[in-house]
Amino acid sequence: MAITMTESAQLHLERSILAREKGLGVRLAVKTTGCSGLSYLLEFVDDALEEDRVFETGSVKIFVDPKSLVFLDGTELDYVKEGLNEGFEFKNPNVKNECGCGESFHV
Repeated sequence: MAITMTESAQLHLERSILAREKGLGVRLAVKTTGCSGLSYLLEFVDDALEEDRVFETGSVKIFVDPKSLVFLDGTELDYVKEGLNEGFEFKNPNVKNECGCGESFHV
């Protein structure tokens, strides 16, 4: 089981964590929502949970709870800039379909 990130995502997260001046890394999780069932949650982590799995790329740690890992295994986190838009993209091999607006997915 693995979660990876591109160099672009790693650099963006390193800068964000440094600017925040605290934190262990980021949490990647899924939550039930939207028209397709699940959506991604990405937030800073100040305190790890005992059951978290930790994946490291460079100096960035990604914390994933066991329930989310089932849906996220093999996911690559990317940070992309297209014109004036920028943000994270999740390349998840487990996704079977996504809603039309791109906010939620189903595995």
